[in-house]
Amino acid sequence: MPACETGCVWEKLRGFGPIVKISQHAGGFFPVSFLSEDCRVSSGSRDEALRDKRAQILARGLPKQKPIEGVKQVVVLASGKGGVGKSTAAVNIALALAANDPTKEVGLLDADIYGPSIPKMMNLKGNPELTPKNLMRPLKNYGIACMSMGFLIEETAPIVWRGLMVMSAVEKLLRQVDWGQLDYLVIDMPPGTGDVQLSVSQNIPVAGAVIISTPQDVALLDARKGAEMFRKVHVPVLGLIQNMSVFQCPKCKHETHIFGADGVRDLAKTLGLDILGDIPLHVNIREMCDSGQPVVISQPQSDAVIVEVVQVKYTCL
Repeated sequence: MPACETGCVWEKLRGFGPIVKISQHAGGFFPVSFLSEDCRVSSGSRDEALRDKRAQILARGLPKQKPIEGVKQVVVLASGKGGVGKSTAAVNIALALAANDPTKEVGLLDADIYGPSIPKMMNLKGNPELTPKNLMRPLKNYGIACMSMGFLIEETAPIVWRGLMVMSAVEKLLRQVDWGQLDYLVIDMPPGTGDVQLSVSQNIPVAGAVIISTPQDVALLDARKGAEMFRKVHVPVLGLIQNMSVFQCPKCKHETHIFGADGVRDLAKTLGLDILGDIPLHVNIREMCDSGQPVVISQPQSDAVIVEVVQVKYTCL
């Protein structure tokens, strides 16, 4: 059998053993056992070069995390499933962090590009001004600096973008905003475990993630995926919040577990995580957010336990 000619290509094919030769000149396919020693040495050198190249690529690793200028701690609020009250919780947690310690500066970033909710919940409208450095200034209400895609488009205009454009927008909301000096930046993540979640968790240091879910089985399936995703990218999961846990009739005070009982508590035990609290299904919470007066501001003594949730984990950040 002649030595391997220049231009010999190696490839795995089923039915011919582990490796065969495809020669541009000799023609045909040959099991590796038929190849000459010279050919095997050539193959070994090529394989070694490929291994070295692969090692160089892997050594680069994931993108290096770069802190957001002026921001000390980043907390992300995620859910996996949409419609479980994540944005409501994010708004009230940001306000509660500021209420717990008025000396702390808190910001709120709406990372949900397709469905921004923060402008309405925080009663904010208008376009951000630009600094001399061409950075956007966050809009501010209740002492919280806020940035959202909702400030850059008409309220009824849909965002019809592909993934790369969404990622570019998220990068601008993170890096091209003059956040000033913040002790905490709360990020309201979009539903799911996709590009935005991966980009945020890999590109900036995140102090911890809080997972929001209702007790319903369908929501819990995605909540678990969300928690597991953050673990895979080495973001600490601070715990779970059970939202819409119980409905109390305003007339007879009878309690009904519309979405099930203790589903999030059971999931927390399974994952070995803390349960940070329960938020009831209460009409005041919905009304206050819709009117741009979050319950932590408008009714701080209400039975919505968001303030207590923050107090539990305040020292962990």
